[in-house]
Amino acid sequence: MTPIKHASATKHPTSTQAPSAEARAYDAEPYLPSRGGLPAHRRAAADCRGCPLHEDATRTVFGKGDESARLLLVGEQPGDQEDRQGEPFVGPAGRLLRRALDESGIDMDTTYVTNAVKHFKFTRPAGGGKRRIHKAPDLREVAACGPWLRAELRLVRPEVVVALGATAGKALLGNSFRVTKDRGALLPMPSGQEDGPYVVATLHPSAVLRADDREGAYAGLISDLKVAAQALAEREP
Repeated sequence: MTPIKHASATKHPTSTQAPSAEARAYDAEPYLPSRGGLPAHRRAAADCRGCPLHEDATRTVFGKGDESARLLLVGEQPGDQEDRQGEPFVGPAGRLLRRALDESGIDMDTTYVTNAVKHFKFTRPAGGGKRRIHKAPDLREVAACGPWLRAELRLVRPEVVVALGATAGKALLGNSFRVTKDRGALLPMPSGQEDGPYVVATLHPSAVLRADDREGAYAGLISDLKVAAQALAEREP
């Protein structure tokens, strides 16, 4: 699996310095601040033009939560409600996730939640209409947004990361990741650091909502989240 690289200490242009046309196409790196914590990165991300997804989205949806969280959850991208409200996991999938975390013994308010991609990608219904239909980001868009996710991991320094769905799993573990094969296992983050976080992969909550056997899918989500909860308990100082 391709390791996720940590954000470099290279200085980056400020928001007043326009990156090259190539950088504007598919790379968020030029928009990262050269210093500062999560608040500075959140402010900088609001002006990110690192891929074309910003053109149709309402706003950047950066991560939110406990800035020293032991558990960090990564989803795919903001949905319609997240795009409107500017916060991750505030729609139906977020409500289901909170309930699943509670049943797994994890307080969502003690976690940090984010997405692999920070802008909402969508299509319109055939024949017109105002409804915005979710469309999965492609690998190039996920890679372009990677610097923001790497910065969040570096700044939060979680002990366990939960990958919610295939897009998050590939962003963290590489393109060979498969939810059906890798879910529910405690996997080392391929960062090259001995004290790096572990990753537990599971279904995205939206996949549970769409499942024919919703009860079974929900039980599987809770089972996977309990693996993360147990890993945190075992790493308790």
